[in-house]
Amino acid sequence: MLPKIKVGGPRVLGGAKHTFALVASQYNPEYVQGLVDHTASELMRVMPNARLVLQQVPGAFEIPLIVQELATKAGNEIDAIIALGVIIQGDTDHAEHLGRTVTDALQQIALATRVPIINQVLSCKNEEQAKVRCLDSEHNRGIEAAHAAINIAGLVAHLRE
Repeated sequence: MLPKIKVGGPRVLGGAKHTFALVASQYNPEYVQGLVDHTASELMRVMPNARLVLQQVPGAFEIPLIVQELATKAGNEIDAIIALGVIIQGDTDHAEHLGRTVTDALQQIALATRVPIINQVLSCKNEEQAKVRCLDSEHNRGIEAAHAAINIAGLVAHLRE
């Protein structure tokens, strides 16, 4: 059973040595909640003493701003930040532009602040793709995000020693 982290403001879970921040969109909530649940569950499975902080934002466009605030103000206290969101393609090019904008912004923030940022703001062609990537345990991108965050945080810490 996956632990539920309900959206609606900052939440701190666990305790101790390593801290991971999750910044999640409230748009497409069923799918994003699946990413949050799988990410948190996998982080706590692999690192049971980790501290998780969840911040929610209205949509994918707002994710980089909060990621930047966390990286700038608490960068030394956070091992990695995981951006979680789901953008589903509609009839216009809006989803494509939004996905590119968020991706570019997250990369720039990571380089400027030197805080590892994992981008799991997914661009999906349809809801079926979103279901597989967010709700299914076998192909869940939240689980992948947890492993990527642990790996990059460890590598960065090693290089900075």
